[in-house]
Amino acid sequence: MFAEPWEADAGPADLVEIARAADRSGFAYVAACDHVAIPRRLAEAMSTVWYDPVATLAHLAAVTTRVRLLSHVAVVGLRHPLVTAKQYATLDHLSGGRLVLGVGAGHVREEFEALGADFERRGTVLDETIDALRAALGPDEFPSHHGKAYDFEGLGQRPRPAQARVPVWVGGSSPAAVRRAALKGDGWLPQGDPRDRLPAQIERIGRLRAEAGVEGPFTVGAITEPLYVGTPSWNVGRRTLTGPPQALAASLRAYPAMGVDQIQVRFRCRDRSELVDQITAFGAEVAPLLGAEGDPLPANRSGAPV
Repeated sequence: MFAEPWEADAGPADLVEIARAADRSGFAYVAACDHVAIPRRLAEAMSTVWYDPVATLAHLAAVTTRVRLLSHVAVVGLRHPLVTAKQYATLDHLSGGRLVLGVGAGHVREEFEALGADFERRGTVLDETIDALRAALGPDEFPSHHGKAYDFEGLGQRPRPAQARVPVWVGGSSPAAVRRAALKGDGWLPQGDPRDRLPAQIERIGRLRAEAGVEGPFTVGAITEPLYVGTPSWNVGRRTLTGPPQALAASLRAYPAMGVDQIQVRFRCRDRSELVDQITAFGAEVAPLLGAEGDPLPANRSGAPV
């Protein structure tokens, strides 16, 4: 839905240059999504180009220095949690603790059927998988989990993650996904909720956590409208936010004002060079203005830059 036409022919060199631009421009993370195989009925709409998130993020970790690495989202119900833990613990270890594990239920029935996973029970399985991953990505070399879908103990896995606690952000905007994020996650990755829907979702997350007595840092995310820094010389679409840095920052400050801690931005562009230019301009000219009325960039509840 959000791919630019030139991206159909993009390759490894483009991924590397875009990640490096994000790294040097101060962005919080780069992200990769998770699909194993796309059925013919969805191929035209979704494409079949989906880079494996573990392999891709590991590759980008080696060519960057500070930017974090987010799976947005890993469909962890497609794999045994010990397999997922092995992959992502290794990624966190090799990257020096830069992993953010985003998880979600998935939506492509044929993927689940081909891999022998239960599509109808994917929400229930995801709930337990998060618990199993908490154990398997924790400090114990021999983690244990005893549940209905998965049962393991006495099986050692090294290397361990570099982080004492790998952040788990839960994706999705359905009532079940929002509840799962509130009660089981360290953060929420909405699925494109527009601005007017976010306050109610954020309020519900806070209420659910309070009612359940869940404490600790929690990171609320949002996906912004398409952006273009400056005045475009081509048609970037009526929904795209454009203009000078001050105007973009003034509009985007509505997100932290409603309780959002981190935003995902996407830039309209006609090629890699224009995308890198947009990333660079946003990092240098817009991001520093995202505090209230141009105050310095605020910190979110977990201490990381917004």
